[in-house]
Amino acid sequence: MFVTTAAQGKERRIVSVILKAPAAEAGTPHKSNPQVVETVAAVLEDIRANGDSAVRKYSEQFDEWSPESFRLTDNQIAKIVSGLPTTVIDDLGFVQRQVRNFAQAQRDSMLDVEIETLPGVRLGHKHIPVSASGAYVPGGRYPLTASAHMTVVTAKVAGVERVAATTPPNAGTPPAISVAAMHLAGADEIYVLGGVQAIGALALGTETIASVNLLTGPGNAYVAEAKRQMFGEVGIDLFAGPTEVLIITDDTADPFIVAADLLSQAEHGPDSPCVLVTTSGRVGRETIAEVARQLENLPTADVAAVSWQNFGEVHLVDDLQEAFALGDTFASEHVQILTAEPRRALDAMHDYGALFLGEKTCVAYGDKAIGTNHVLPTLGAGRYTGGLWVGKYLKTVTYQEIDNAQSSAELGRICGRAARLENFEGHARSADVRAAKYGGDALPWSDHTVGTATTVR
Repeated sequence: MFVTTAAQGKERRIVSVILKAPAAEAGTPHKSNPQVVETVAAVLEDIRANGDSAVRKYSEQFDEWSPESFRLTDNQIAKIVSGLPTTVIDDLGFVQRQVRNFAQAQRDSMLDVEIETLPGVRLGHKHIPVSASGAYVPGGRYPLTASAHMTVVTAKVAGVERVAATTPPNAGTPPAISVAAMHLAGADEIYVLGGVQAIGALALGTETIASVNLLTGPGNAYVAEAKRQMFGEVGIDLFAGPTEVLIITDDTADPFIVAADLLSQAEHGPDSPCVLVTTSGRVGRETIAEVARQLENLPTADVAAVSWQNFGEVHLVDDLQEAFALGDTFASEHVQILTAEPRRALDAMHDYGALFLGEKTCVAYGDKAIGTNHVLPTLGAGRYTGGLWVGKYLKTVTYQEIDNAQSSAELGRICGRAARLENFEGHARSADVRAAKYGGDALPWSDHTVGTATTVR
């Protein structure tokens, strides 16, 4: 395998000994299923044409859920939240404070800019929040309450005025913990609605659900495909694929911990890649054996074992430089560094969703409690983007102002010449009139007299 190292800007060959390969028949997951694409397209088109009636039809069909209103009232929310144990509310509050604090630090780092490039020529940019965002909080087997923290709290820190959050029903009832998480996070509207019908309603709008400008949050293959098809009409956070983890170790790593960390992500789904890159043959072999032992009593082994069998890999390399370089080729969503000097990875690696440095840190912390956003790039997207953050909810827009006549005239002359190089005569003439008005130039294409400026600054 050849990789290009960022620091040297040249190719080097990376050779690894494969101690565990993914199942040959698994191939590479992650391509859109044509049946899913077709089904999603039909549902979205129906919602576009028929609004609420289509949303209700699909909610009944897929979730057996058809309440009088999909939106919860304030009284319903208050009743649901009051029925939860105090410890649950306290824990939700703790985690949301961590997310809010980090998101606020990110927002504070994003400054508006204004500079004067020539006398009286001011250029600037401002960060303006989108006016409305939608937050999808998955339900089903794994009610991902943490998704409410990541998609609602972060949006509100960014200054989004309206956050509409939605989650599927659970066995014919609103999922209490998810509702509480959305409410405590600051959602302005809470809907009990799932699947493509939820994405379609938020993206397209219906008679009772106003559309949003940005869709965020993970979901199953149908939800991910619905977001993909809506992209362009609305913004989305990321094109989501299965959860991914890659762990890099040296001989100091504890195979028991490495195995636990691999399985923590394998349980997300049967197609979640779990990769170990190590400089230690002992750590690699003992981790493989330890994964097998821990699967024997893992309650989610029916999922995690399939993921490990089909998409689990263990690579042995000569040194950490090669480990980091090989790790970059995966561009994994989560990358754990379990080495003697974990912070080396901050300089050595550049293609990943998020780094987790040292044995005291784990991906599960990032998923559930530590405060960084867990909506991260998958499917190799870490090569060109980071994950969801407060800046995703902000539009960085520019403005320009000239109040100096001489500067406007000089720019008019230069712009006119530049436009004509590209055969854009209309652009050139728009510049010419300013050179004429503020600089006294003659118009080469008209005998019209342009009024002169009354003041020159």
